Amino acid sequence: MPMTALDIFKLLAKKNCGECGVPTCLAFAMMLANKQTELTKCPYVSPEVVQQLESSASPPMRTVTVGDLEIGGETELFRHEKKFFNQTAYAVVIEDDSDNESIAERAKKLDAMKYERIGIISGVDLIAIKSKGDAQRFSEVVTLVKENSGLPLVLMSDDPQVVEAGLKVVSKAKPLIYAGNANNCAALAKLARQYACPVALYSDDVDELVSLSEIAKSEGADDIVLDLNLGAKPLRDALEWLTILRRLSVKKLFRPLGYPIMLNVDNGADVETQAIRATLGTLKYASLIIFGDLDAARLYPLTTLRTNIFTDPQALIQVNPGLYDIGKPDRNSPVIVTSNFSLTYFTVASDIEASKVPARLLVVDTEGLSVMTAFAADKFTPETIAQALEEYKVAEKVDHRKLIIPGMIAMLKMKLEELTGWEVIVGVKDSSALPKYLKELASG
Repeated sequence: MPMTALDIFKLLAKKNCGECGVPTCLAFAMMLANKQTELTKCPYVSPEVVQQLESSASPPMRTVTVGDLEIGGETELFRHEKKFFNQTAYAVVIEDDSDNESIAERAKKLDAMKYERIGIISGVDLIAIKSKGDAQRFSEVVTLVKENSGLPLVLMSDDPQVVEAGLKVVSKAKPLIYAGNANNCAALAKLARQYACPVALYSDDVDELVSLSEIAKSEGADDIVLDLNLGAKPLRDALEWLTILRRLSVKKLFRPLGYPIMLNVDNGADVETQAIRATLGTLKYASLIIFGDLDAARLYPLTTLRTNIFTDPQALIQVNPGLYDIGKPDRNSPVIVTSNFSLTYFTVASDIEASKVPARLLVVDTEGLSVMTAFAADKFTPETIAQALEEYKVAEKVDHRKLIIPGMIAMLKMKLEELTGWEVIVGVKDSSALPKYLKELASG
């Protein structure tokens, strides 16, 4: 029977030092009971207590940090049961047999392959440097990539000497070592322990992968990523095994497989096939996917899919309330009101930009709800709009006293005018009509 938070609390040091990231030992015990943190975050737990609590308090899947990127740490099979914590990470390969100029250019390109959507920055997350077998050349290329990109790294070689040559260059950046197999697992696990880096283990056979996991753990490697070669298997088999591995981890609490799962789709397949396999991995439980190549045309839909899956269903995406300048507004520019639901904000802001009419956008705190939803929930009211006008000192920024509200909440006009003394103009019902509306307003 799982231990309760109180059972766990009784075994802790009760220092309330906050070094674990939460203010009290009771709060830490509650997080342990809910498998939301790891026992290793408390520096005062005795080895006896660690042994006693490890199986009952540890999260079912370990969170592994590569550079400054966290993968794994998941606790659920389905997002609606709670949420998913760490989104699937995308890595792209650079091979060390290319010339230095091409390597530097590719590293810069991958580092810059970023875009913003609804306030979220997405792009390539890691660079995987693949060795052809020469330790000195590998070290040179790792140095070159490090100089031209700030992305976390994956060091790809099954030769411990080659891996160590790369680790000596970037060990402080905590790269992922890829990959340990039946021949080199112990050696790479020792390197992972020595340099405090995560290590990936590779096998076609799940029983062998379990064995490799136990060997790596016995050699002191705590941060492990598992590769069952699912990136090369038929899609049906890959889907089946991704599901089995996740179930064994989070439902059966099978500790040797309680680590992030990765897909290496860099197996000679064309870019379309790689993208299809990556889509499957993103949908079903892969924590890391390595591509041979990935262009912006395929990255954009993949990261959009990823954002949709890893958005917390219990927390709305929202922007900070405030007064935003769109274009270069002056003191006569219009003031438009909207909610702070991210999709609403970015849609409205984009449509204002498209009009070429500078304006100020007053974003009201609706707790992340869209206009009509916020209105129905009494979060978008004359009072909240009047409060935002006052809080963000809109009257000090403009010479007029005219406020444009969404057409869908036209019924707020009279009360809002009474509260503020401003002239309230009922605007368009749909943001897509804003460009034409603002142009006509400016010309009139």
